[in-house]
Amino acid sequence: MISDKIQLTAKEILEQDFKTSMRGYNQEEVDQFLDTIIKDYENFQQELEALRQENNRLKRQLTEMPKRSAQQPSQPQAATQPQAGTTNFDILKRLSNLEKHVFGSKLYD
Repeated sequence: MISDKIQLTAKEILEQDFKTSMRGYNQEEVDQFLDTIIKDYENFQQELEALRQENNRLKRQLTEMPKRSAQQPSQPQAATQPQAGTTNFDILKRLSNLEKHVFGSKLYD
């Protein structure tokens, strides 16, 4: 996991102290740079958490899909594709039934 590879937290970066020397770095510049790093680090952690939550949600959806499809009756193959030997009468009858289903009694009033 990524969290196993992260060595520092935003708090540890904030609390980090460096030794000063005669010709050392400008402490204000270092502090400003570390502040920027902390903000970025916190943003990355928030984004990572959001992605983990989305990943878990999608995994749950994926495991629920077979359950949902098992609960819903599957449509017979004849309703989706005409079989060989189907006559025009059969096709017209199916079309009429479909129109009744879609438009209801409005079509025949």
